[in-house]
Amino acid sequence: MHCPFCRHTDSRVVDSRTTDDGTAIRRRRQCSECGRRFTTLETTTISVIKRSGVTEPFDRQKIVNGVRKACQGRPVSEDDLAMLAQEVEETIRALGAAEIEAHEVGLAILAPLRRLDVVAYLRFASVYQAFDGLGDFEEAIDVLRQQQAEQSGQQTIPAAVEPAGAGAKKRSGRRTRPRSLDGVSQPRLL
Repeated sequence: MHCPFCRHTDSRVVDSRTTDDGTAIRRRRQCSECGRRFTTLETTTISVIKRSGVTEPFDRQKIVNGVRKACQGRPVSEDDLAMLAQEVEETIRALGAAEIEAHEVGLAILAPLRRLDVVAYLRFASVYQAFDGLGDFEEAIDVLRQQQAEQSGQQTIPAAVEPAGAGAKKRSGRRTRPRSLDGVSQPRLL
């Protein structure tokens, strides 16, 4: 380690502490030549392997930027996004791998995003998991409904089925067209 003051190559560690979040070590050093003290910060790096095979260092800000797009127009603050990115990074670091595939990063985003905002989760998942049509959305929504019901301890009810007694009128099975105030049938719009 070069001294930032005299550029001497030898220094000794005076104090060593981990940062509050535990992701780095802060070392207080003293130059053996000039005697001045300086601080170094040591961190581990995680490399992300992209689909193209290119590796780049993990960047928490990229997670925030990607999730921000999914959260556009939703009641999600910048602090919420920062906390989500920190949770994703902690999850990835807990794996203990020096390199991780970009797909794994995306999977690590899904669970905390689902807890944060289900609409943003559906937006992100639709792009990330390449939804092809409405069926994929319906399937994802059904899974969310089932998980929500399990968490609240209720029985799941499919979206298309109404619970007994939910409708005020008994339906005859025949579809009727809506009528205007003057009693004339209105054309159905498809």
